[in-house]
Amino acid sequence: MTLFSRLVSGETLFTAWSGVPDALTVEILAGQAFDAVTLDMQHGGHHEDSVLRGLVPVLRAGKHAIVRIPVGRFDMASRALDFGAEAVIAPMVNTIADARAFAGAMKYPPVGERSWGPTYAFPRTGATDTQAWLREANARTTAFAMVETRQALDALDGILETPGIDGIFVGPSDFSIAWTNGSELDPLREDMMETLADISRRTIAAGKVAAMYVNDMALAGRYAAMGYHLQAIASEHKIIAAGSQGLIAAARDALGRR
Repeated sequence: MTLFSRLVSGETLFTAWSGVPDALTVEILAGQAFDAVTLDMQHGGHHEDSVLRGLVPVLRAGKHAIVRIPVGRFDMASRALDFGAEAVIAPMVNTIADARAFAGAMKYPPVGERSWGPTYAFPRTGATDTQAWLREANARTTAFAMVETRQALDALDGILETPGIDGIFVGPSDFSIAWTNGSELDPLREDMMETLADISRRTIAAGKVAAMYVNDMALAGRYAAMGYHLQAIASEHKIIAAGSQGLIAAARDALGRR
């Protein structure tokens, strides 16, 4: 099943968030219990070459492969798909024009303007039939437009109406900065929650899927109830810190039981 079909059915999926531009590290992440792995080019260290190489272990592990491109780099959306990514997250999609440019890079005609050239994606995904690939590609790839600003919130309906936009990805940290007019960073603000729920409701009503970066795992159930069925829950930094703390605590506890 595709990422989109699983999400639109109401299944909640969790993606690891990779910022370390190393294929061996990505391989370790892909071997864990996550449903997907996201390679982050915006704030993470991933770049074109590390995405090209890092998608391989994700696909080999049978996980959904996602790439977040840098701001405005819609050309990289097409390249990520040609490298084998199934979904692309575009940050700071603040206008309908941004949404159209992003969708244009993600979809083949007549929906978009994606150029033909899945040189790496073909062998990596086991594809053999070029005509079938062309027929199915637009439905198989998922374009997530990030809503992180008041401008994007004001343009949400137009973004959702843009052909080729498949979902909305909320970045709550940047959203909290916009929400407080730059005075505070707090992705867990209670006074944002109803607006976040409304974004998801409008997204689902438009036949699209909603995604969220989760800063506190205790909120995963609440976000899922809102309709955010793709949740980014951990970076390498958080995974290493959590694992280390658990192991060290267990070892020290064992010392006390000698």
